[in-house]
Amino acid sequence: MPDNDNLHRLLLDNLTTATILLDGELRLEYMNPAAEMLLAVSGQRSHGQFISELFTESPEALISLRQAVAEAHPFTKREAQLTSLTGKTQTVDYAVTPVINQGQTLLLLEVYPRDRLLRITKEEAQLSKQETTKLLVRGLAHEIKNPLGGIRGAAQLLARELPDEALKDYTNVIIEEADRLRNLVDRMLGSNKLPSLAMTNIHEVLERVCSLVMAESEGRIVLVRDYDPSIPELLIDREQMIQAVLNIVRNAMQALTGQSDLRLGRIQLRTRTLRQFTIGHVRHRLVCQVEIVDNGPGIPAELQETMFYPMVSGRPDGTGLGLAITQNIISQHQGLIECESHPGHTRFSIYLPLDLGASSS
Repeated sequence: MPDNDNLHRLLLDNLTTATILLDGELRLEYMNPAAEMLLAVSGQRSHGQFISELFTESPEALISLRQAVAEAHPFTKREAQLTSLTGKTQTVDYAVTPVINQGQTLLLLEVYPRDRLLRITKEEAQLSKQETTKLLVRGLAHEIKNPLGGIRGAAQLLARELPDEALKDYTNVIIEEADRLRNLVDRMLGSNKLPSLAMTNIHEVLERVCSLVMAESEGRIVLVRDYDPSIPELLIDREQMIQAVLNIVRNAMQALTGQSDLRLGRIQLRTRTLRQFTIGHVRHRLVCQVEIVDNGPGIPAELQETMFYPMVSGRPDGTGLGLAITQNIISQHQGLIECESHPGHTRFSIYLPLDLGASSS
């Protein structure tokens, strides 16, 4: 059985809550691994540093911390904007508790990232909407395909009875349009085939997409690659993942080709790994992040909440199925897709688990 000091350190080191201990001069005494991950700093190397050398918030925050030391008065702050040394800004809640130790007042900070919670909440709502939409589309597809089959069969029977061959042009139109609608409904439903999983290098997928897009755009769009070559292979369906990424990149290409000066069109493909990332209710030790960023006109605000729904498109000639199919493929791989967009910048982020064993969040 470990002694009390070692036990306390063991417990703190394994907390998922970012915990920071400051001395009376607001210099770092200790931070646990969760805090190191949140602030992207090393606790050992940062020992003794002033709090503003670790992260910045607001001048009022420093005043409040000094008052907490002087008066031994705890306080809590909600939705604070915390900026780490890397420049990353996060929305957090934090609680400050003065701790008296050998006549000195220390400050214990417990920091709770709000961005992650807000993202999980948004993701759960998105997945719920996706399931509702799937049920609606499947029910609608069933009701459409049955009469379509009847219409097609009746047109075929009618074609056999027509005395004039020229009249068969009309029945052929009926048959062809019935087939077109059936194919559209099948695309709305998506593939029922389970992914054929195999260990695959994600950069092979991206390079295949790049070659297809370069051929389609005839080299008129600049493709920028920013890959992390250390990313290990993923267990994915290569062909499905090519289709998923291609749908996004093709949308970006079409948005860029609508601009007056096509030479300025730029699409960036970026890969990175992220640690301790939550998808749904599962927390993964390691995920692969694929970002597709373009400098096009952006997605209209009124479409951003519904763009993953079938039949929703920002183009007059679009079917609105590309992103719905992409989301379905990513979901089948236990992944996540997100988007943020404003004029001049649209970023789709795909997250795919790299670890085979994950712990519940």
